[in-house]
Amino acid sequence: MNADVLLNRALRLEFLSAEEGQYLFLHAPTAELMDVAHQIRKKLHPDNKVTWIIDRNVNTTNVCIANCKFCNFYRIPGHADAYITTIDQYKEKIEETFRYGGEQLLLQGGHHPGLGLQFYIDTFRELKRLYPNLKLHALGPPEIAHITKLEGTSHTEVLRDLMEAGLDSLPGAGAEILSDRVRRLISKGKCSGREWLDVMRAAHQLHLTTSATMMFGHVETLEERFQHIIWLREVQSEKPADAKGFVSFIPWPFQDHDTILRRIKGVRNEVTGEEYIRTIAISRILLPNIPNIQASWLTVGKEIAQICLHGGANDFGSIMIEENVVSAAGAPHRFTSNGIQQAIREAGFEPQLRNQQFEDRQLPETIEQQLITY
Repeated sequence: MNADVLLNRALRLEFLSAEEGQYLFLHAPTAELMDVAHQIRKKLHPDNKVTWIIDRNVNTTNVCIANCKFCNFYRIPGHADAYITTIDQYKEKIEETFRYGGEQLLLQGGHHPGLGLQFYIDTFRELKRLYPNLKLHALGPPEIAHITKLEGTSHTEVLRDLMEAGLDSLPGAGAEILSDRVRRLISKGKCSGREWLDVMRAAHQLHLTTSATMMFGHVETLEERFQHIIWLREVQSEKPADAKGFVSFIPWPFQDHDTILRRIKGVRNEVTGEEYIRTIAISRILLPNIPNIQASWLTVGKEIAQICLHGGANDFGSIMIEENVVSAAGAPHRFTSNGIQQAIREAGFEPQLRNQQFEDRQLPETIEQQLITY
């Protein structure tokens, strides 16, 4: 293989194979990867804008039977700390989110064995009744697969019922690494990689917008990382022409603080800043059919994320008014609305507030700032 030939093909937005992507990742200089990724980003997004969003990650419940070895957030059924979020609690969080300028809940939880489809239908309907303009970016493929098994129905039927109840978009949560070898080691109680992809296929057929993720830097091989990316590209290629499908891809490194993977298995996050930057760049190169690449400032910090904006990323994600799962494993970083815009400007770009469909939003005239540090 020849790196220059591969990079020139990438600039023509050709699909490179997993093996070709891995070759570039291992052999191409970081500066060249970043330059090509940035050129592709400019083809897809000619302006100088970097998008961001205001939302809040609220957990429906912390009860989960998936037993993921990287999660410090979940509690087993019957645990003293177990909870299910009430409508009154949602109201408080939603009204605060509106004050901060947000319009969306990233609504996720665990694999609760006692919460079936009707629970989520009732919750979504009530939240939309109370707040008709609220956007619900909710659940994820593992939760859809879990509900489907509880109900004995199909992914399509579950998704259709949830959309009728108010589901606006489906997060790419629970992808981790889509290799089933990896999933058996770190998240045995979750759906298989194939089922994760099948849920997304069903969502795209229903014209439900989704996102895609990759949590890397734990027990996976480099080959498994690249197969993960190519599988996402294949599913995106299958979507209806008038569907958005995967609107974005968000890779982030495993957060290892006090996780079972670290305490018992000795697995540590050894992803360096340069490796993350190269991962963003190669993601942009391999995924020309997924329009947006997000830099995960929550897990890598402001400075590395800013560099990624010059290496393929065009989105800075959310200010994360509330986030419990990744933070519980050691992600320490935080932004206010002013802070995230300033970080984007410092990197040489114009901040643009967006919604989950990646449509521009006007910045509200008055935004209450969070009392947080970052």
